[in-house]
This record gives sequence, C-alpha cells and structure tokens, in this order.
Amino acid sequence: MNGLEFALGTLLGGAIALVASRWAVRRSVARARVAERRARTAERLAELGSMTRGLAHEIRNPLSTISLNAQLVGEGVQDLDAPEDDKATLARRTQSLAREVERLGGILEDFLEFAGELRIDSAPVDLNRVADELVDFFMPQADAQRVRLRADLSKDALRCEIDTPHLKQAVLNLMLNAAQAMNAAGPTRELILRTERGQDPDRSPVVRLHVIDTGPGIPEGKRDEIFRPYITTKAGGTGLGLPTARRIIEAMGGRIDLHSEPGIGADFTLTFPEITT
Repeated sequence: MNGLEFALGTLLGGAIALVASRWAVRRSVARARVAERRARTAERLAELGSMTRGLAHEIRNPLSTISLNAQLVGEGVQDLDAPEDDKATLARRTQSLAREVERLGGILEDFLEFAGELRIDSAPVDLNRVADELVDFFMPQADAQRVRLRADLSKDALRCEIDTPHLKQAVLNLMLNAAQAMNAAGPTRELILRTERGQDPDRSPVVRLHVIDTGPGIPEGKRDEIFRPYITTKAGGTGLGLPTARRIIEAMGGRIDLHSEPGIGADFTLTFPEITT
C-alpha cells in the first residue's frame, strides 16, 4: 500500500467513524427524547389519576347527602297532613330521586374501576378450576333469570398464569351481560362456560375460556364498538363493563375476541398463553 492509498484509507476510516459517531449520538438523543416524553406522559397520567380520585371524593359527599335527605323526605311524606293522592305522588318522586342517586353512584364506581390503577398479581392456575367456581357462584343468578347455565370443561388441566380474582371479575361481567341479553331472547336461554387447549397462528400453545350465550347476538358493525367506553345497548348501563373486562384480560397477557351471529348468540373467547413446563 503506497502513501496515497494509506491516506485515503485513513480518511475513509475517519469519515466512517465520524458518521457512526454522529449516528450513535442522534440515536442516543432520540432515545432520550422518547424517554422524556414517556416520563412526561406517565407524570400527566399520575396527575390525572390523582385528579380523578379527588373528583370522585368530591362527588361522593354530595351524593351521600342527597341520598340521606331523599330517605328522610320519603319518611316525612307519610306524616304530612295532606290528601293521600298528593302524598303518594310525593313518595313516588322521592323514590325516583333516590334511584337516580343510586344510579349515579354506580356510574361513579364503574368509572373509578375503569380509570383507576390496575394491580395484577398473577400465579399459575388451572383454568378449569376457575371456570367451575364461576359456574357454581353464578348458578343462583342464572336460575333467577331462567337461564340454563352449564360448564363444558376440558378433561386436561389447562395451566396458565392469571390473577384469579381479577379474571373472575371480568368473566362475571360477561356472564351478567349474556344473561341480561337473553332476557329478550326466545325460550332457549343457555349460557355455557367452555375451556379448551389450542394454538395461536404462530403455533404457540394457548388455553381458552369461552363465554357462550344463545341471545340475540351482536351485529357485525357493533362488535368493535362494544369494547369502547360508554358504548352500551342496555338501558341504564354505563358502557364500562366490557372495556374494563378487556383491560383486565390484556393486563394479564391475554386477549378477548368476539364471535357472534345475529339471532343465534355470541361467544366471547378469552385466550391466555399456556404454561407447558
């Protein structure tokens, strides 16, 4: 190698090193900016959570006062020296006020549950056992609504890592929704909890819990909407039950899918990675 080639090689190496150095600096700066944005976002979310809890506390106090006074007014109506028809009208209005206060309290609780911090404490569990316990717990409610509830469980143990109390909360919400949807259905009212082992498209082993009903089903155009906050088809519903259920399931590393055919029913499928070792 002559002197010119050596000089050119040195210059080229230096240029490459300079470009690589600048690229590394830019990448570091970009990462720092992303980290800073994430930190600001986390700080804003923390502030929003604090404001939400504070606002909820401020709303609870007047709601409690209104509820107590509605009760007192209702009791006082009976002692009024007034015609019975007038007293009956006042009593109905007072009862209506009390119901609306209770409904507002329920909306507030649902909102806090959806917007609040979600602490997941997962542990290895047999999904069959959870499904069996849910059927046993929900059976009186199903009987009261004339819904046939049954379990169709895998004969094999289906081990996955979940937070059992949170999973039960999410599935019970799905079961309540299904039972209520079937109130307007025909004589066949059946609610099934089914478990099975399966594979995801990438061939990874999974376990599934199906919540199947024979209700009116969900039209295709509504299937994405029902997981959005404040979208509901139920009179008096808050529209936070299904979004909360999905949030819980995804926080445990799972997912929820909906398969439905109008007039036949719906199948909410919860999928979790299987523990195979």
